[in-house]
Amino acid sequence: MSGFFASTRYAVVGASANKSKYGNKVLCWYLQHNISAVPINPTSTHIENVACSPSLSELEWAKNREEMQKTSVSVITPPRASALVLQEAAKLGVKHLWFQPGSEPENMKQLAEDLDVCVIGNGPCILIDGPSMLNRARL
Repeated sequence: MSGFFASTRYAVVGASANKSKYGNKVLCWYLQHNISAVPINPTSTHIENVACSPSLSELEWAKNREEMQKTSVSVITPPRASALVLQEAAKLGVKHLWFQPGSEPENMKQLAEDLDVCVIGNGPCILIDGPSMLNRARL
């Protein structure tokens, strides 16, 4: 789990402009903790005054596999979409994903193992567990 916060870049797949949605709350968590994160949303240009990318594949550094390996991704999408996010991330070189509660794809652990990706899911929420995990990673 500590590898997630060892990254130098972060993305929030499923970021939302709607302040009542967890996609917004998770993005705001990063911003409140002075962690730069790119919101991934195919229909918005900016969320919380941060420029969006339509997909992980369209991040400005997506063609640089080394930079993608330094990118951790929070996922707040429906489980079927989350499976596609996991596959896309692995193809791009992302090594750490955090599936927020309710977003975990079916067979998440097996899929992650098959794709050689580290995942957090099935319980921990960045809004609750993030601060302690972030502090441990910074020690």
